[in-house]
Amino acid sequence: MQDMPRALGLDFGTTNSVAAIATGAQSDLVDFVGDQATGAVFRSALCFWHEDGAKGGLAHEAGPWAIAEYMEYPEDSRFIQSFKSVAASPIFETANVFEKRFRFEDLGAMFLDRMVGHAGGALATRPERIVVGRPVEYAGSRPDEALARKRYDAMFADFGTDIHYVYEPLGAAFSYASRLTEPATILVADFGGGTSDFSIVQVEAPGAARRCVPLGSAGIGIAGDRFDYRIMDHLVLPMLGKGGSYQSFGKTLEIPRSHFADFADWSRLALMRNRRTMDELARLKKAATDPAAIGRMITVIEKELGYPLYDAVGSLKRALSDADSATFRFSGGGLEIEQQVQRRDFEAWIAPDIARIEATVDAALAKAGVTPDAIDRLFLTGGSSLIPAIRAIFRQRFGEARIASGGELTSIAHGLALIGQEANLAEWAA
Repeated sequence: MQDMPRALGLDFGTTNSVAAIATGAQSDLVDFVGDQATGAVFRSALCFWHEDGAKGGLAHEAGPWAIAEYMEYPEDSRFIQSFKSVAASPIFETANVFEKRFRFEDLGAMFLDRMVGHAGGALATRPERIVVGRPVEYAGSRPDEALARKRYDAMFADFGTDIHYVYEPLGAAFSYASRLTEPATILVADFGGGTSDFSIVQVEAPGAARRCVPLGSAGIGIAGDRFDYRIMDHLVLPMLGKGGSYQSFGKTLEIPRSHFADFADWSRLALMRNRRTMDELARLKKAATDPAAIGRMITVIEKELGYPLYDAVGSLKRALSDADSATFRFSGGGLEIEQQVQRRDFEAWIAPDIARIEATVDAALAKAGVTPDAIDRLFLTGGSSLIPAIRAIFRQRFGEARIASGGELTSIAHGLALIGQEANLAEWAA
């Protein structure tokens, strides 16, 4: 045990990020400290604001501190969340924040710097190995994996030297395997904010020369953020003008759907507050059949109401995991919504997404060369794993008795740190 390298496991997630450090056979989560700290979970968010004396006149914060800064001064700040979702996007080049432009790797490096700063010294000295989780399949349309790797490398350039990338569900698999006392073939399903990923691992008995052997993985860029957008699309966007029309040269035309597509993605929604977009929306409002609806959209963007709006969406989604119906409530910028939502309606909205996720489970089984009957145990992790329609996929295929869950937000980091101590680390690297 003394020869095991000290390893850091970092789960850089779309919604939340978590770090763990393994020393010997023990893996401990890194708890963040300070008045805004939320234990070991660090929200994957950045907030920018003008400040005299800051480098370039622009200050920034990350994690729950970014949320606190934004909530206090929403109209004087720029809040960016889920920027991981554009890591593999060739369309995304830079984010315009006030008068400055930032590449993905710039945002990532700033985020990591503040994450280290809030860790109470736990990350000040880098471990010998750093294992970073990555999705099996990146989010976005036609994701470029090579581009994502290049951006990740640049993001972590100053973070350490011996850096390895491992599929996120393999981290969760290793974490779960550490609890097992008998050989088993396990399927791990990781439902994050941007992607749903699946890995199948053969676990040997404790003391075996190779405790875990990865058999196959598959993923898809559909997860919690997509489910959030389905709620937005049905409950909110019609009140902001979606489906409406405007007049142009004597013709009645549908309002361009591109405006509403931006509400599907934090990386775009947070950056809609720019002169070009606002001028275009102002012209659209004058020509719209229902100018008040476009006015509400403008207010949501100008007042930086994206975060509380999506927070209300997330609250509804979580409530529908526990109850057959729940009330969606949002108030702000002249937009008042209070509507009862049935779980069966939500499940109908996400049914096409659930079907594609289920097909991806089949792909993982095929890549591993196993049938559902060969799976001894299933481990479900990630916040969206609590959605009943998600759990039904596995209950119907494998039976409730084989399903386990827990550590929905922390299991990946814990397992990544343990993988960092493996002599055969290259076999786990993606």
